[in-house]
Amino acid sequence: MTALALPTRRRLRKVMPVYRMIYIAIGLATLYLIVTGLSWDWLPKYLPKLWTGFQISLAIWAASVIFGFLIALPLGLAQVLSRGPLRWLSVAYCTTLRGTPLLMQLWLFYYGLGAMMTQIPGIRSTVLWPYLREAWPFAVLALSLNFAAYAGEIMRGAFAGVGRGEIEAGKAFGMSSTKVFFRIWLPLALRQALPTLAGETVMQLKAIPLVATVTVPEMYAVISQSRHDTLLTYEPLLLIAGIYLSLTFLLVQALAAVERRFSLAKR
Repeated sequence: MTALALPTRRRLRKVMPVYRMIYIAIGLATLYLIVTGLSWDWLPKYLPKLWTGFQISLAIWAASVIFGFLIALPLGLAQVLSRGPLRWLSVAYCTTLRGTPLLMQLWLFYYGLGAMMTQIPGIRSTVLWPYLREAWPFAVLALSLNFAAYAGEIMRGAFAGVGRGEIEAGKAFGMSSTKVFFRIWLPLALRQALPTLAGETVMQLKAIPLVATVTVPEMYAVISQSRHDTLLTYEPLLLIAGIYLSLTFLLVQALAAVERRFSLAKR
């Protein structure tokens, strides 16, 4: 029995190292103390609002990542291909937005641009007014532009890191510049940039609570309201921390699987 148990233990340690077992044990013990030692009778009242805030948070995060990445592609290309005004504008854009706080940018778009929009004659009678009077479009805009600044620098390095030999080989086969870009240059650049882009995507998720400062009713806004109503401090904050910790863990695992799938080291 002992001889059979040793290989089993070794396999278990290989799959689940000792330090991970310790972390899991500490985490479960901490979770038990939090659940049993604190007051959670307020939670059922706020669950519907939390669910709505959860959906809003994920929607804003997904929209800002998608739109930001679409803006980042031309920003990265402009710095690699251009040597004139386009490159200077791209560098200035990325430097400015990466060098200023995201919260300040969010407030400028909502309290500055949003207030200016209301002064445009006839704007209230257009089809855009139902959206412009809400806070979430300005939150998506600010987050998208900020993400684009970081992702643009990442893509600049990724585009520059693709060897000229691959691009020249595509041209030698008679591919047009568009086909070379979409079939060779862009896929290879994305594979190189994927680990860093994954990190920025995770950071973008953790930036979402900032939109609560411009009245977007996402999860942190609901938690802030519950703290004000119940006069509790630790329970609401621990709950929102646990939710974001779980979301971050799932996102990291998903991005790691994608990274392994498209890793250049296996090609």
